[in-house]
Amino acid sequence: MRIWLDILTPKDLLFFDQMIRNLKKDHEVLCTSRRYGEVTRLAKVRGDQMTIVGSFGGSTLHSKLEASIRRSKELLPVVTNFSPDVTISFCSPEASRISFGLGIRHVGFTDTPYSPVLRLCLPLLHRLFTPWLLSKTDMSRIGIPRDNIVQYKAIDAAITLQASRVRPASLPTSSNKKNILVRLVEEQASYTTITHTMMPILQLCAAEFADENIIAITRYPEQYRRFKEMLPNTKVIRMSYDGRDLLDHTDVFVGSGGTMTAESALMGIPTVSYSAAPNIVEQFLVKKGLAVRETDPSKVVSEIKRLLDDPRSVWQKRAKKVMAAMEDPYPKLVNTLRMQS
Repeated sequence: MRIWLDILTPKDLLFFDQMIRNLKKDHEVLCTSRRYGEVTRLAKVRGDQMTIVGSFGGSTLHSKLEASIRRSKELLPVVTNFSPDVTISFCSPEASRISFGLGIRHVGFTDTPYSPVLRLCLPLLHRLFTPWLLSKTDMSRIGIPRDNIVQYKAIDAAITLQASRVRPASLPTSSNKKNILVRLVEEQASYTTITHTMMPILQLCAAEFADENIIAITRYPEQYRRFKEMLPNTKVIRMSYDGRDLLDHTDVFVGSGGTMTAESALMGIPTVSYSAAPNIVEQFLVKKGLAVRETDPSKVVSEIKRLLDDPRSVWQKRAKKVMAAMEDPYPKLVNTLRMQS
């Protein structure tokens, strides 16, 4: 079987890592991506080979649409030449449009029911894979029959944590100070409605934890420049690392409720989720005692102070128990591919 995977984000890259390795044992696989800082840097660090077509569209609706149209046009001959039997993506709109247009079966994954991109993708999918936490009824309202939804008992961070690693030569973490890692808010995704930034938290952290090592992970060049200028005493970095390597040396993590927040929680690292719009995965992590949700900057700093003194073993024990109950969706994917072949 010939299988095309379209990989758009760092999460996609890690989520599909083991699946791609397994699929390549018996199938011919094409992996495409786009020029997007975090993806291309992570792929370079890991040595992953992908065919790069098109680029990320930026922050405006017009630029996103223009980039998607251009990328679809550039992808078409690549996909046509490969002639796949099936497409797999994390609900890539370009993969959906091209697969539909060429009559290729498309299997999609998602754990973000609030993403507007799903309205473009779900009606065109042959199967949708989601964590069991998501409601089939809610997903079917977006345009896919309930019978075409396959659920697996895992949150996606449990899958990304299983991806292979390439250890970096050096990290911005410290061996003689407490490491407080802050992942900045996603400002340019299609699903983002967040109007705040983490600047107030980082400014308070710089004052409260002047003797510790504070690291702020930015997502975009302009974000990097802005925070670098305004936080001279904080390590402001671009994401040119595998996040799990940073988390290995982190004492407290502060995130915005996304994949890295979930990875941190499942690794047993004291985690604070600072998100204006709580999501299903975040709610699950808070319920299981793997993360603390707080939106007030001063209270976030108070939580960090408390968590720095919390026994790490307690967090790790809870995380280990939750991870043990997670399942690998790959066997269900293989079964679906066999049924459709």
